[in-house]
Amino acid sequence: MDYNFTGKRFIPVEGDENKGFYRDTESNAIVMTDGDEYSKYMQSYNERQRKKTEFTSLQNQVNALKSDVTDIKSLLLQLVKEKTDAS
Repeated sequence: MDYNFTGKRFIPVEGDENKGFYRDTESNAIVMTDGDEYSKYMQSYNERQRKKTEFTSLQNQVNALKSDVTDIKSLLLQLVKEKTDAS
């Protein structure tokens, strides 16, 4: 969909920090017209998502290692008990 940001439907948002932003008078939405800024935002968003996924993966690995250590500890305790009972 191609928009014309010079018509009555879009009104520039006031303020120096809001250059490139327009208000859609039909939906009252704020629309960004700067494609470079959008690309930067999406790159940042994708990086945050990648880090979140990586963090979740690391949490799962740590939990699996904790479980393995618990299993090893139980087996060692069982071996020690069997050894002391046999003596």
